[in-house]
Formats: sequence, structure tokens, C-alpha cells
Amino acid sequence: MSWIKVYIHIVFATKNREPFLDSIALRQKVFNHIKENSIKKEIWIDSVNGYTDHAHCLVSLGRKQTISDIVHLIKGESSFWINQKKLTENKFAWQDDYWCVGVSESHIDRVRKYIHNQETHHTEKSFAEEEAEFMQHYGSVG
Repeated sequence: MSWIKVYIHIVFATKNREPFLDSIALRQKVFNHIKENSIKKEIWIDSVNGYTDHAHCLVSLGRKQTISDIVHLIKGESSFWINQKKLTENKFAWQDDYWCVGVSESHIDRVRKYIHNQETHHTEKSFAEEEAEFMQHYGSVG
């Protein structure tokens, strides 16, 4: 029997970084839907949260899952659902790009806390600043 335990932290932004997710209630509705829908698609999302213009997911990969497939399913279905329910004034879309990094088991609790504290975190730092730090920390400049 195969056994896999690989965690990844995925971050993706709204199209043009528009602040579509402009209320706590809307964010909670969208992120709860993402988590519930992931169960149907056999995607194990440990944590999901975000802010007005982006989302964070801590995901444990299954043995036949790829990062690309998971991100495509999460973003595509949630975008469709948001538009179908008319939850935003303008047509909602996620950016095509995303970024992710593997998370060691010893850092899981820290990443969970970081994801759950997005409201507080973004009173101190913008998503653009956060992204620049992420890219610098993980060795990518663009």
C-alpha cells in the first residue's frame, strides 16, 4: 500500500490583484466552499484563508496528484462558483499564476498559524510586499 505525506503551501492571487474578496464574510464563504469542494475532489486541504486579493492553502498531496492539477481544480471550480452565485459585483477570476513551496513537517504548525492569521498579517504588510519577500527568501527574483 502506498503512503504519501507531502505538504505544500500554495498561494494564488485574484486577477490583476483586484480586491474582490472585500469582506470577512465573503472570504469565509469562499474559503469554506474551497475546503468543502476539495473534499469532493479528494484534495486534502489542511488550511485555507487569505485576504482581499489572494488565498493561501496548505495542502497534503495524494499519491496521484500533481500541484498543477490541484491548483487548477481549486481555482477553476471556486471561480466558477463565485460567478455562478454572483458573490462579486464584477466577474471574478484568479490570476493564472500561483506560487508554492514544500513545507516540512516541523513547520506545519507555523504555516497553519500564518494562514489563519491573514487578517492581522495584512494590516502590517501588503500582499505585494509579502510576495517580494517570498521570492527573495526562496531564491527567485521574478
